[in-house]
Amino acid sequence: MARVNTIELPEILPILPSAEGVVYPYTIVPRTVASQDIAEMVDDSVRSNKLIGVVSMREDADTPARPSDLYEVGTVTGIDRLYRFPGNIIRLHLRGLVRFRILEFIDSDKPYMQARVERLDSVFPRDEVELEAWQNTVGIQLKQIFDLTRTIPDDTQFIELSDDPEKLAFLAASRIEAGNDEKQRILEIDSVLERLWSLSGIMEKEIRILKLRNKIQGQVRTEIEKDQKEYILKEQMKAIQKELGGESENPEAGELRDRIEEKELPDQVYDAAMEELERLERMNPGLPEVAVIRNYIEWILSLPWLESTKDRLDIGRAEKVLEQDHYDLKDVKERILEFLAVRKLNPGGKAPIMCFVGPPGVGKTSMGKSIARAVGRRFVRLSLGGVHDEAEIRGHRRTYIGAMPGKIIQGLKEAGSSNPVFMLDEVDKIGSDFRGDPTSALLEVLDPEQNFSFRDNYMNVPFDLSGVQFITTANRLDTIPSPLRDRMEIIRIPGYTAAEKLQIAKRYLVRRQMKNAGLTGNHLRFRRSGIVAIIDDYTREAGVRELERTIGKICRKVAMKVAAGGEDLVIVTSSRLHGFLGARQYTHERISDQPGVGVCTGLAWTPTGGEILLIESTIMNGKGELILTGQLGEVMQESAKAALSWIRSHAEEYGLERDFKHLDIHLHVPAGATPKDGPSAGVAILISMLSSLSGKPVAPDIAVTGEISLQGRIMPVGGIKEKTLGALAAGITRVFIPSENSKSLEEIPEETRALMKFELVDRVTDVVGSFIPDLKEVQRQ
Repeated sequence: MARVNTIELPEILPILPSAEGVVYPYTIVPRTVASQDIAEMVDDSVRSNKLIGVVSMREDADTPARPSDLYEVGTVTGIDRLYRFPGNIIRLHLRGLVRFRILEFIDSDKPYMQARVERLDSVFPRDEVELEAWQNTVGIQLKQIFDLTRTIPDDTQFIELSDDPEKLAFLAASRIEAGNDEKQRILEIDSVLERLWSLSGIMEKEIRILKLRNKIQGQVRTEIEKDQKEYILKEQMKAIQKELGGESENPEAGELRDRIEEKELPDQVYDAAMEELERLERMNPGLPEVAVIRNYIEWILSLPWLESTKDRLDIGRAEKVLEQDHYDLKDVKERILEFLAVRKLNPGGKAPIMCFVGPPGVGKTSMGKSIARAVGRRFVRLSLGGVHDEAEIRGHRRTYIGAMPGKIIQGLKEAGSSNPVFMLDEVDKIGSDFRGDPTSALLEVLDPEQNFSFRDNYMNVPFDLSGVQFITTANRLDTIPSPLRDRMEIIRIPGYTAAEKLQIAKRYLVRRQMKNAGLTGNHLRFRRSGIVAIIDDYTREAGVRELERTIGKICRKVAMKVAAGGEDLVIVTSSRLHGFLGARQYTHERISDQPGVGVCTGLAWTPTGGEILLIESTIMNGKGELILTGQLGEVMQESAKAALSWIRSHAEEYGLERDFKHLDIHLHVPAGATPKDGPSAGVAILISMLSSLSGKPVAPDIAVTGEISLQGRIMPVGGIKEKTLGALAAGITRVFIPSENSKSLEEIPEETRALMKFELVDRVTDVVGSFIPDLKEVQRQ
């Protein structure tokens, strides 16, 4: 049975607030007193019974403590030893005796707190077997803590621990690492069994923490010892090499090692660099392989593995930059701003692979530069035109003489960051031969699901391309393999209209060429009529490259006059172009003033814009053949045959003979040197042949576009915007288009729509009466 503490408590005790934790019975704790008030309490206690009540302060208590800042249960302590030092400083050794509870604080003339208290004795269970079991458990756990912390208990405090469960519990509680609230809860428990049970749970948690801490410290110690061992061995090796007559096998190795340590590298790349460096250190500098290894390490050090630029995600600024650099191209600009908006809301999102498709000179490459400037990234361009070897993309293996990384890695080195805008130009002109297919290598580069670990054959370590904004350009899509095309978001950039070219010339081209030639507004000015005449008569292109070259030619001629001493202002108008550029180089089809038999106006799309096609037909005695001239492609030839079949099947409705065996029909589309193809001239071909067979003229001031079927349906075609602008340029203001192309009218500029009348038609019978009015009257008779 446990021993009973027979100490008698006075009714009133001086109270010493403890900010240094809980004090338990049977423990000895040191305390330093510097306060004059507490020093007076110590002196009063020494003169009476040497007893002081120590009560722990709550965690959120203020200093100096108030009664509300203290717990209700504390420990009565006796003053074992007392040391006085200069400055009225007292050093105490307090021995914990018995627990007590504060009943109330009393007012007195003393400067320290006093309280009326009652003694708290521990409650022992009747079942001594269970008590002994928990006593043994706590004793074993306490020994484990001593072993794990490598501490040796004070012999005087731990005499007969196993015989006194109360003393064991309090001494164990004083040794554990726990919060102040948990330690106070142990003190307040009256039941010895419950106290041991709660204490065991806390100690079990501390044992697990101590074991984990020792394990971590052991691992750290092992790594440190390993590093120290390697350092010592390397220093010894250097000393041996020095004794043998040299500082080291390779004097460059030390410098490379310092650069590798300074460079921020991914773990796998760092390991590869150190492995090659260790090989280099062991080699004789005269060996050929030394240069190969050194070049490889230099490439690792020169690449931006973890360096990147910060995106400027200001949508307003980006929109302003794009508007400054390019006119129109609304779809492209809108897509770029969408990308920036998504990047701003989701910085970790994957960047789309955009492919700009359009004719030459429309600004695909310059748009890439503008995107880089708008988002604050660096720009790098790689031309893929004529690339045949897969190794140019993925690099050569280091086993080959003169091996180098591929163009992708080289471009990233040039950019100096891991997230540039990377433009792959002319992706539709990649070739393939016995050396491999470069488009297969691009499948990984342009796939956001794979390019985070792109592995160049030369580097042989993964490079993260997920931060790169890839943009590809192409003039046509049909030459791009479908797996590669599937990985890209196609953005079409159509050719510019004459009105758009005029604005581009006024805003960008004239200024740039005048600046290049060193001219100012005092030397040269372009009138609107002059620029329009250059566009119509001296250039024929979808883009503006030839237009800029032509403007540059005029600027150079004026610069030559200014350099020779001429000071007169030159104003470029349409009438003065002949003196600068000679005779006009291009003419445009114009509509006839009079109706003609067998001549129908169709509309065509070309890479340089829309044009009208004057489709001609005539009949003659023959064998019922259909003669086609004008370099017509297969699709256009089939349209002509379908049109003739429809006419034969509906001949009686228009007063024609069904049998044309004695007649030959000759269909011709002028500009015979220019190849033509496509289904959109089907309706115009039908009207031309119907006019020739009936002998009735066709209205010259209207045009039509659309594909025909054998049932007489008019089906949708492409290029409505360009065809409409071409018709307006030729003087046509009324155009018939398929009903299913009604949405395409939204692409046409508002000023153009205001000048034209559009007729939406579904069947051939809807247009015949408008184009051949006389034939319509015959049909009604």
